[in-house]
Amino acid sequence: MTKTTTSVEDAYAKIVRAFASSAGVTTGAKGKRGFGSSALRTKDKIFAMVSSKGAFVVKLPRQRVDELVASGAGTRFDPGHGRIMKEWVELDATLQDSWLEIAREAKSFVSK
Repeated sequence: MTKTTTSVEDAYAKIVRAFASSAGVTTGAKGKRGFGSSALRTKDKIFAMVSSKGAFVVKLPRQRVDELVASGAGTRFDPGHGRIMKEWVELDATLQDSWLEIAREAKSFVSK
């Protein structure tokens, strides 16, 4: 994986643009604030977002999250209430070149 130093927000904006023409993918939720308010969704389910702490987070099968954590590519996501979410991973900001591919995995997982 290649290391990159673009801001998380700029990297996320590129991912949003990459999904802009994907059927069934929406960004954000009208009138919603807080968790997932600017998230990428499919079938009204979040698959990728920037957390309130400024981290890029995706939803993947627990086994895939375990693999990413073990490889050092990410950490388990805690939305702030002390309960780790088993199917969510916060990806390392220096590995942005792999984010789009992983976001595609997340979309596929959530679409099932």
